[in-house]
Amino acid sequence: MKSMVIGGIILIIALMAGTYFVAGDAFISDDYINALTFLGAAAIITISTFVVLKYINQMKNDTASGELADENWDGIGEYKNAVPTGWAIAYIGVIIWMFWYFTVGYPINGFSQIGQWNEETNEYNAKFQQKWTNPNEQTLNAMGQSIFLVQCAPCHGVDAEGIAGKAQDLTKRISKEQVEYVIRNGANNLTEAYPGGMPPMMLSEDADIKEVSAYVANGFKGEQPAAYATCATCHGDNGEGMPMVGPNIKSYDDSIVIAVLKQGKKGLLGHMPSFNERLNETQEKALASYIRSLGDK
Repeated sequence: MKSMVIGGIILIIALMAGTYFVAGDAFISDDYINALTFLGAAAIITISTFVVLKYINQMKNDTASGELADENWDGIGEYKNAVPTGWAIAYIGVIIWMFWYFTVGYPINGFSQIGQWNEETNEYNAKFQQKWTNPNEQTLNAMGQSIFLVQCAPCHGVDAEGIAGKAQDLTKRISKEQVEYVIRNGANNLTEAYPGGMPPMMLSEDADIKEVSAYVANGFKGEQPAAYATCATCHGDNGEGMPMVGPNIKSYDDSIVIAVLKQGKKGLLGHMPSFNERLNETQEKALASYIRSLGDK
């Protein structure tokens, strides 16, 4: 038994020395959390070592005794032993520690990386809003280009042409295929900006669908098809949309760009996620300004 105790003490010293060697710099600071962590590690190592030694010694020397339970499985019985005191104390201790952790301990009243990040982000956002309270169109356009290259270019391409059809070509408002898809399938993506949505098959004749699709995709140039009168009730005679009713389908404007940024969009080319938590109001306006400036190439 003495040799086992000596071996356990040597093991504890070795483990503590290894812990300090690997992460010693973290413990030499004013942060009490690191000190508590180190003390906890020391306690766990020490207790675990002696508990293991105790049970090894017990397995060597103890003999089975006590009252057997009535049930048995394949001749294997179980003694009616009480829950070990150590187990009960450990269980109660964990519950007490849990309440301490969530009321007094880390991270509520201590440092946390998430908390620091939130504080720095809020501070930066406040400075940003103060600096760019009323930017002019030129400033918005330059800012929007920078945002586009970081947030939008990975899918839409640096030239905004959609990377060979993988995403929307932002140099053009809409394609003939997209118009036809929306007419046939409807669109209910932007329910915050346009609560009514668009039901499918507002036009039932294939010839009317193709004619209106070509007219809209061509930027409303040429003679307006008679069937477009159905579309005009929501999108307007010139296709520039109506607030809370239907979006601008002639060209990009701030309202349609910001609506898509806030809610995302699902359509013929796939699904665009919402950017509602990524961009602030000024950045949304800036990105809309840049997209408006792209125009038809």
